Amino acid sequence: MNAFPALEASYRYCRQVARRSHSSFYPSFMLLSKPKRRAMHALYAFMRHTDDLGDSPLEPAARAAALARWRDSLTAALRGRFSPGQEPNPNDGSQLLPALADTVARYRIPPGHLEAVIEGQEMDLQPARYDRFADLAVYCEKVASAVGLACIYVWGFRDPAALEPARKCGIAFQLTNILRDLKEDLARGRLYLPLEDLRACGLTAEDLFALRSGSRFLRLLSLEVDRAERLYQEAAELTQWLEPEGRRIFGMMNDLYRRLLEKIRRSGDRILHERISLGRWAKLRIGLAWFFLPLPREAPQ
Repeated sequence: MNAFPALEASYRYCRQVARRSHSSFYPSFMLLSKPKRRAMHALYAFMRHTDDLGDSPLEPAARAAALARWRDSLTAALRGRFSPGQEPNPNDGSQLLPALADTVARYRIPPGHLEAVIEGQEMDLQPARYDRFADLAVYCEKVASAVGLACIYVWGFRDPAALEPARKCGIAFQLTNILRDLKEDLARGRLYLPLEDLRACGLTAEDLFALRSGSRFLRLLSLEVDRAERLYQEAAELTQWLEPEGRRIFGMMNDLYRRLLEKIRRSGDRILHERISLGRWAKLRIGLAWFFLPLPREAPQ
């Protein structure tokens, strides 16, 4: 395998990307052993760079071209080929690829999960509209479920039965993100909530873009929160298939997102006017609870 840049330097770069992100996920990586923590840094750096390409201020055609080049770089890296040059370019993702390729090979992560993340960003190149929840779920699977599925290969799982609840958990996470980011997405011309749900609540897309609140919007919010909650409940069985480290990190991430969903429900139509988030101390309490929680050696049956 081409050693440009050096593998250890690549892992260090990925750690720096993850640390600088200030993501809610980053502290949860400390619940893993060092090799798995390094792997999560590599996966996170890949996801971060892919998101940045999709969300850049460039025109859609330029972003599409950048994502296509990134897919080609990913394919080449997973085959052990890295772009030649004197110095790695921090803007093209080349610094993270050796660590990512090593992680994929070491933990036998199906490359299709990484490719799906790029496809999800490509779906965002045009203003989002989804008529049915089934259509939205396809998008959620690419941008979120694929991430979770890649992660559980690092965490370790004992049976392929883990894959379906991991998929559902990703959809629940992304639906929570969509509700959290509703105001920002509407301002960018994006509406992810299914149009059939709007119609069922007596709303139109124009109502949401005009930030019209009221009882009909609250019915829509309740519908979406209830759906996400059902998905979280169906995803809960993932715990029994994960190895101990995986159960701990999944538990922390799941708690963070479910607490956020609860706060969104309580916030009501405030989500049309502000971005709802958990406070620093709430996140810290959840993290500490999972850090010090003793786990059994075997998953519950």
